[in-house]
Amino acid sequence: MTDGLVRAIGLMSGTSLDGIDAASIETDGAGRVVTGPSLTIPYEETFRARLRGILGGQAPLSEIQAVEQDLTLLHAAAVARLVAETGIAPPEIIGFHGHTILHRPQEGKTWQIGNGALLAERLGLPVCYDFRSQDVAAGGQGAPFVPAYHRALASALDKPIAVLNIGGVANVTWIGPGEDAILAFDTGPGNALLDDWALRHTGRPVDQDGALAAKGVADRTIVQRFLAHPFFAAKPPKSLDRDDFAHLLPYRLAPDDGAATLVAITAAAIAKAAMHFPAPATRWLVAGGGRRNPTLMTELRRVLDGIVEPVEAVGWNGDALEAEAFAYLAVRSLRGIPLSFPGTTGVAMPQLGGKLAKPI
Repeated sequence: MTDGLVRAIGLMSGTSLDGIDAASIETDGAGRVVTGPSLTIPYEETFRARLRGILGGQAPLSEIQAVEQDLTLLHAAAVARLVAETGIAPPEIIGFHGHTILHRPQEGKTWQIGNGALLAERLGLPVCYDFRSQDVAAGGQGAPFVPAYHRALASALDKPIAVLNIGGVANVTWIGPGEDAILAFDTGPGNALLDDWALRHTGRPVDQDGALAAKGVADRTIVQRFLAHPFFAAKPPKSLDRDDFAHLLPYRLAPDDGAATLVAITAAAIAKAAMHFPAPATRWLVAGGGRRNPTLMTELRRVLDGIVEPVEAVGWNGDALEAEAFAYLAVRSLRGIPLSFPGTTGVAMPQLGGKLAKPI
């Protein structure tokens, strides 16, 4: 720890099921952040299929526990690789998000698999984990949890701005000029439906470079029908499970038209989310895998007001942002600083969170 800064590594396994992001930062858990090296380790197809198979939490408990152990060991390997390949000093704390397999905050449930005690034992380092359950237990949505980090990074930027993360689910953080001017919520599908569609029709778990969608024509009737879902009119904060809309895939469409329709749905849902902002965002900064889909980015620029650009335009790392955030949140948890707020999860008052596992 130097100058009040804590060295931390954050770990994220997102709803897109693509792999593990590991990122290092130094932070005081408040307004000071120094970002460091990061890496992404893709999941092998066999493990991705096993992980997909336990989503919803309905698989046999023995299988869930087996996947959880393997996932934890893969995260331990990711930390070791990041330290070894980059030569950074070992971290003082690990922020371990785990992988969400069930998110039903309206039922008081959120489930992130990942064995914090096993990870601490393997790494010989303290591990902060289970970030969301305290918020849900207090009546919050348990998501999104990255907005506090967005606000820290955006301290010097002109406002109001919107930070849009397009992972499996898309979420947005609106940041205004005031200290407490923050609003965050899930906007709707991100890449999950499009990824599932691509896997179904091409055998690949992603529509690489938006190529399939680029060849198709969106069915606007389906888009409008989709937007009639009550989620989009509900006031934020609000959150989603990865598969909340899986039953609404446009099965009757040709592969390219279905992909184009899903891109249009994701963008239209984000545009509809903007109606909940206290003031229009003059700039949209896009993170997550969605920013790498040119077809989706073109559609976003068509339907959104303001400048739309990847977060790299302001010097952020869009691949590492969520992992960095959980490193940041681990330090906040360690220092007893709230992780979630009324404007981000709908909880009645700011909430602490995270559990600490120490190596034996």
